[in-house]
Amino acid sequence: MPPKPPEPATALADVTASDAALRRFLHGLPGVDGVGLEARAAALGTRSVKTTAKAYAIDLAISMIDLTTLEGADTPGKVRALSAKGVTPDPTDRDTPSVAAVCVYPDMAATAKAALGGSGVKVASVATAFPAGRAALPVKLADTRDAVAAGADEIDMVIDRGAFLAGRYLKVFEEIRAVKEASGTARLKVIFETGELSTYDNIRRASWLGMLAGADFVKTSTGKVAVNATPANTLLLMESVRDFRAATGVQIGVKPAGGIRTSKDAIKYLVMVNETLGDDWLSNHWFRFGASSLLNDLLMQRHKLRTGRYSGPDYVTVD
Repeated sequence: MPPKPPEPATALADVTASDAALRRFLHGLPGVDGVGLEARAAALGTRSVKTTAKAYAIDLAISMIDLTTLEGADTPGKVRALSAKGVTPDPTDRDTPSVAAVCVYPDMAATAKAALGGSGVKVASVATAFPAGRAALPVKLADTRDAVAAGADEIDMVIDRGAFLAGRYLKVFEEIRAVKEASGTARLKVIFETGELSTYDNIRRASWLGMLAGADFVKTSTGKVAVNATPANTLLLMESVRDFRAATGVQIGVKPAGGIRTSKDAIKYLVMVNETLGDDWLSNHWFRFGASSLLNDLLMQRHKLRTGRYSGPDYVTVD
């Protein structure tokens, strides 16, 4: 039997005792100054990172990638090729770090697990009727258990945004708790689809709801909608996990996903981590990028720093 998820952090256990208590707590969180949030995110994005620090940041970013393929046309061959790339991103330079995980649909988890072998790269699987999340709870739990049984080390679940936006917070809380239990020892990343939550206040409430329910990571988005990770909504998640640890002593990871394509963008996010959360979050155990094309740009920039010249168009694989 998988272990039961931990109870909500003791310091906040009473706020999940009822729907009314949970609503009072979530709506009692400080309101978000959207203008100030966006200004701070923009200011952090202007920091200059020079050569030595840039080389370190590029390697760190590579090690934080959840290398992702989530398409209806995915094949076992594509997943095996992506897994090989995740383990050895640059075959010409064996000092290049591996990525953190390869992220796939549940039916491809076993293929990824076999391809990754004992490399240390994790298998992450989306679940719970990703990306819409429109399914009954038993279906979502079966989806999760199938992925874990196939070898998934991490589960990326989507919340029921319809329930959240309707104010049915306890329903969302209980679903996350149930998926956490079904995940067993796999780490759980909870996706809020921030682009569909309409307001920064809703994003803050969703992040606290996910953390109270047992999330190991809070994640911005699926990458399947118009607005995915942005510096501002990711900064808001960072501030939420910082405040949650201050209140409970429990550390939660952060994963922006969707739309992060360049080394420049990735380094901006790492500056935000450093300035907002500090060294405790500057590892792939606590921070990830959900991305597919980002790795190629990081590899090309790494090659430029190493050799003094940009690589040709055939230097990296087309995923």
